[in-house]
Amino acid sequence: MWNEDSRPLAAGLYLVSVPIGTARDITLRALDTLAKADVLAAEDTRSLRRLMEIHGVKLGDRRVIAYHDRSGPQIRDRLLAEVTAGKSVAYASEAGTPLVADPGFQLVRAARLADLPVTGAPGPSAAIAALAIAGLPTDRFLFVGFLPNAEKARQTELEALAEIPATLVFYESPKRVAAMLRDAAAVLGPAREAAVCRELTKRFEDVRRAPLGELADAFAGETTKGEIVVLIGRGEAAEANAADIASALEAALATMSVRDAADTVATAFGHKRREVYQMALELSK
Repeated sequence: MWNEDSRPLAAGLYLVSVPIGTARDITLRALDTLAKADVLAAEDTRSLRRLMEIHGVKLGDRRVIAYHDRSGPQIRDRLLAEVTAGKSVAYASEAGTPLVADPGFQLVRAARLADLPVTGAPGPSAAIAALAIAGLPTDRFLFVGFLPNAEKARQTELEALAEIPATLVFYESPKRVAAMLRDAAAVLGPAREAAVCRELTKRFEDVRRAPLGELADAFAGETTKGEIVVLIGRGEAAEANAADIASALEAALATMSVRDAADTVATAFGHKRREVYQMALELSK
């Protein structure tokens, strides 16, 4: 059971991560922050009030100020003025971690530019939750967020991501997931491994992993509901041309040692260091 920490909050802006589905995923620190902050702000005021009610966090005479993508600079200035006056301001997104596909960037940026303290109560994130259970590589990943709505723009962005050697993480609307998977399969290739994670942490959580082509076919005829995270396995860079590597090594060897030249070129081309080192040795003779 949560018992409020007796230590007061110092003046500052506090970013509070809240559950993406299951209310019990909130952290004790997040509850402490919500209980003790002088001022509360939220992307969705009703969601935050409900969460506080569930966990017995008293609102008292505090108001919950709405701060979202449509909020003007007046609201941002008001919140920062409270911090400047020595008060603690807690900001929570509708679900998950503030600034991860949620508003708050301009608020944090303005606070940093004003040299005001900013800290975070870390916690749930749909992107990280999906990565943990999808079974795709997690050693390197790129959070893309939402792709453009328009088909051509979506395809263009997918083309730019094609050869990135990392697992790609997208948020997607249930209304557009079928079109997104169709375009991803066409641009990135139908054999590329992927996973669709739906309603994470909720009662009807569903994770489907398969090649992009199979997922595109499966979702083409479905009516999908819920919050969705799409993960696509890493791309492979095009095979480096030996002549291009040799040319790059010759240029590097003019100013670098054999080892440094090999390391630099191998990294640039995504090639095995041992093979590039052997090439560098031959060229240096």
